[in-house]
Amino acid sequence: MKRLTAAVLALALLLMLSLCGCGTADAPAKADGQTASISWDELVFDRTMPLRYAQQFTVEYAGDSYKRITINNDRVYLLVAEGAAVPEGVPEKVTVLQQPLDQIYLVAAAAMDYFDKLDAVGCITLSGKKQADWYIQSAKDAMDSGAMTYAGKYSEPDYELILSNGCDLAVENTMIYHSPAVLEQLERLGIPVLVETSSYETLPMGRMEWIKLYAALLDKEDEAEALFNEKMDSVADVLEQQPTGKTVAFFYITSSGAVNVRKSTDYVAKCVAIAGGDYVSFDESAEDNAQSTINIQMESFYHGAVDADVLIYNSIIDGELHTLDELVALDPLLADFKAVKSGNVWCLTKNFYQESLELSDLILDVNHALNDAPDTAFHFLTRMK
Repeated sequence: MKRLTAAVLALALLLMLSLCGCGTADAPAKADGQTASISWDELVFDRTMPLRYAQQFTVEYAGDSYKRITINNDRVYLLVAEGAAVPEGVPEKVTVLQQPLDQIYLVAAAAMDYFDKLDAVGCITLSGKKQADWYIQSAKDAMDSGAMTYAGKYSEPDYELILSNGCDLAVENTMIYHSPAVLEQLERLGIPVLVETSSYETLPMGRMEWIKLYAALLDKEDEAEALFNEKMDSVADVLEQQPTGKTVAFFYITSSGAVNVRKSTDYVAKCVAIAGGDYVSFDESAEDNAQSTINIQMESFYHGAVDADVLIYNSIIDGELHTLDELVALDPLLADFKAVKSGNVWCLTKNFYQESLELSDLILDVNHALNDAPDTAFHFLTRMK
């Protein structure tokens, strides 16, 4: 009799637990496999994605079916798992994203590398760049095969193509804020917009950690954690090293003859510092604005960088330089620079700006340049001969 009573009590307890849900926020299941309705107020976000460096986004979890993503403490998204019900009463300021997200319009070129590393380029069917403008091979191949189609740049999207493609998410870069009418039109058409703001991170490792945001969209958090840890392991020794005391200037010459340099708060300057270099700053010439670069006259650059131990030329605008003669042809004053005379001048390859997860390699490259490593050890820097 006692055994029968205990069995009945155990069965009753299991039934109660199944009805109560044990405190999780997963939507209750229907007989047909779909989930029954649930309200926003019932969601309990009781877990948060651990982040080591990134400060511009958070991911919170409510059970296995819902993720709340906040970007730049401003835009909030509710990611709903495939088959789960969209909660009732979602606040107007919260953008709902319904998985699977496999018809993405990607304008933010910096994000492509994350999708590539997560083996998820197939989720991107529309591109904000033409095939020739991609340096990531999987993106070029997708456009070659027709799996990915050019749908216009950030300021001139092909709305008809985007709608006919069944786009379920537009990933824009911060330039979209200069075209607010486009942002409003996309949202008016029912296309959720996620603005990629990894550039707002104060540390390069924070930018790299944005792979975890895209992993959350794709349910690939474990893969992203492993990839990020691998990159951090690659620079672990450098992070422990003492500064070399050597100075590094990063620049390019504009078509008007001005010198464009990065502010000391920029992520490239932070890479230099992490690598052990002393970044040559021209912040005293900068206006008080959010821009990461400033233009200065050659005379000012000469005064600040003529004795720099290392020069790095930024090739993103006008293309790569291969020889010191090409560099000096831009301005004869460069022939006086210490780094030019010693042959410690490097060119940053154009693919750098699309390989967001590889910022660790730039740190290693700068460290190698500071420590006279063999040229074969470099990923993004090529020595000018």
